[in-house]
This record gives sequence, C-alpha cells and structure tokens, in this order.
Amino acid sequence: MLLDDHQRLYLSQLRRKLHALPEPGFLEINTANELYHILKSLNFDLEIGEAVMDTQYMMGRPNDTVLNEHIAFLEQNHFTIEKFKDGLTGIVATKEFEEPGPTLAFRFDIDALPIKESDSNHHQPYKANFISKHEGFMHACGHDAHMTMGIGLAQLINLNHLNKGRIKLIFQPAEEGVRGALSMVKKGVVDDVDHFFATHIGLNGKSNEIITSIEGFMASTKYDLFIYGESSHAGANPQDGSNSILAAATLIQQLYAIQRHEKGDSRINVGKINGGSSRNIIADEVKLEIEVRGMNNEVNQFMNDRVTDIIKGIENMFNVNIVQNKVGEAPSILPSKKLKETVYQLISNVMNELNITKDETTPSGSEDATYFIERVQELGNEGLYLNVGSDHQFNHHHPQFDIVEQDIFNGIDVLYTIAKHFNG
Repeated sequence: MLLDDHQRLYLSQLRRKLHALPEPGFLEINTANELYHILKSLNFDLEIGEAVMDTQYMMGRPNDTVLNEHIAFLEQNHFTIEKFKDGLTGIVATKEFEEPGPTLAFRFDIDALPIKESDSNHHQPYKANFISKHEGFMHACGHDAHMTMGIGLAQLINLNHLNKGRIKLIFQPAEEGVRGALSMVKKGVVDDVDHFFATHIGLNGKSNEIITSIEGFMASTKYDLFIYGESSHAGANPQDGSNSILAAATLIQQLYAIQRHEKGDSRINVGKINGGSSRNIIADEVKLEIEVRGMNNEVNQFMNDRVTDIIKGIENMFNVNIVQNKVGEAPSILPSKKLKETVYQLISNVMNELNITKDETTPSGSEDATYFIERVQELGNEGLYLNVGSDHQFNHHHPQFDIVEQDIFNGIDVLYTIAKHFNG
C-alpha cells in the first residue's frame, strides 16, 4: 500500500462523511465544497463554474425551485454552501510539473441517487452510523468511494515528486442519468489531454481484482415525455376529451414492442408515469420518464428513431400532443488499444499481489465518461475505463448497496501507479 495508516484512516472517514450527505446531479453543493477545500489545501490549481461547465449542455438540470429547496435544506442543517450555489458543481484540479510531458486526466463522479437508504442492521453504513442524512437520497453506486479515490490520488501526487507534464483531476456532477459529462466536454476540459482514465468500483469485479478495461457500457438516451390531451367529464361528455392516460398506455405497449436489431442488443424502459386528476375526469396531461439503450451508437439511434415514429402515431391516433424532452445521453466507446495494453502490463508487473484482468465486455449500464473518452480519441489521443473490483452483496442502485471499503485503497494505488508511469 502506498498510503500510510494515518492517510487511510483519514480517507475512510472522508468516504463516510461523503456517504452521509448524498446529493443528486447538479445539486452536489456541499459535496463540491468539501472537495474544493481539500484540493485547495493540497496545492492544486482549481477551476469551477462556467470555466469548466457549458450551461447549454447540462441535460436534465433542476429548475430554480428545486435548487433553492436544496440550498434551504443545507442551510437548515448547517452544511457547507459557500460555493456552487448556482448548481455548476464540476471541479477541475490541475497540478503542473517542471519538465515537459504528457497531460493525464482522471475522472471521478460525485452525484448520488434518489433512493431511500436501508436501515437494516445488516447494512454496514447503518451499523457504523454513516447512513444517509438526506432522506430519500443515497450513494448507491459507489460515487462516495470514487471521490475518495480522487482525493487519495491527489494526496499521493502532492506528497511524491512527479516531475513532468500535467495531471488533471476531473470531479464530474450528474453521472446518474448520464447528464453531466457533456457540459464539461463542451467546455474543452479534456482537449489538452493525452491519456484519459475513468474509474468505477464494484460492477462485475471482485475484491482485490482490477479490470483494466471495461467495454460493455451501452449507448443510452433518456427522455421525459409530456402527453397533452383535452380534459372532459368522463360520464357526460367523454367524446369531447382527448385521453392522455389512454394515449400513454398505448404508447408504453408500443415502445416495449420495438423490434430487435441485428447489430446488437437493445433495451427500453418506462420507469415512471404520472398524470390525471380524478376518476371521473378524462386526463389532459401525463408525464413519462423513459430510456433507450443500445450496445453501440447505431442500435441506440435506431431505438431513438423508433420512439419518435411511435410518438407520431400515438399523437394522430389519440389527438394528443407529445413533447419529447431529452434529459440525458451517452455514447458507447471502445478503449484505446495501445493504452489498454500499456496499463494492463504496468499493473500486472507492479501490483502482482492483486488479480489483474485485462478486459470485461459483459453488457452493463451506461456511463457518460464515454463522452470524455470519445472526445480524447477524436483528437488522436487515448482513453480507458478501469474497474476496481469490490465484493457487494446487493447490486448497484439497491437500498443496501455497499462496497468493501479497503478496496478503495487498491484503486488509489492503481491510479497513482499510472500517474507515476507517465509523469514520473
């Protein structure tokens, strides 16, 4: 282990502190403040706000009412809010060294999920008293561990004498729903990057295992659909109404009937439906939250096109208007082959006490770090997505999800080994 016992204790406490106040995408105000002050104390140059986020590309950004309600919650509970009140919660921390060399970037996501955390006695955060204090929200995907790895890496970079090039630590909001990365990509935060690395903990990796390339992330698009009909009395004047609930029900059936594609697997899910006002009133408005996925960008585009075609048919059939609002998106990517081989050989040689696997291609969820990798590759450079294995009894996004805390330190060691290789 590269970290001493004191550093590991500090990082364990930090992870638990971050876990106890989960914040959803573009509302990570306290979280970003905590990270900002730690990184400042480690002598990193920091950029925040519109310097690192393009507000035109913040998909699914909460409205002012939601933002102000969260700020009020933080103020009432005496949490840190001095910065990031605008919801621009991205941070880029940079350390530049004396000699010329490559620019490395490491991405860490910082947001949480709208899940009520379990208070079961079998759930370690509950037993150890660092369960979520933000009712209805939870770090159920390991982002608290990701941030801790980022800070641990920053500590090692600050304490050890790397001597060439530059390292950028990117703390990205709103990964859940694949909403936050594009705003940072459009601001150019990786346009100068030679080698880009994203990291996740858990997934299909076991404790003490490192998978140097995760390649199963699906392309995905997320939509809010608003169906607008015409209200009427359901008994006296049903012929005068345009029933948005009936339109929504037929739409859902048709969406799940979209045919498969020869170029790869696809997915569709309607995750939420809300509408109507009373049993005797023909509903004039329904909201659906849906997503499509494809094993590659071509299949995902096929799914998007079919959704649009079906919407047009439903509008004509039921005399309704459907507004299709995109609130998240991410492409699929392939890793940079040379970088994949370099990192696999490096980690295998330096960290042979761990189980090192070169790649893993099981179809998984979606991840908007792919926007960073896509941009870096477009500019002729290299990107990779690593997995730090960690045993977990419950799946990601489950109310009892938790990781083995000690595996965080494996992740920090791996990332610093990469930094030392390129910038040492």
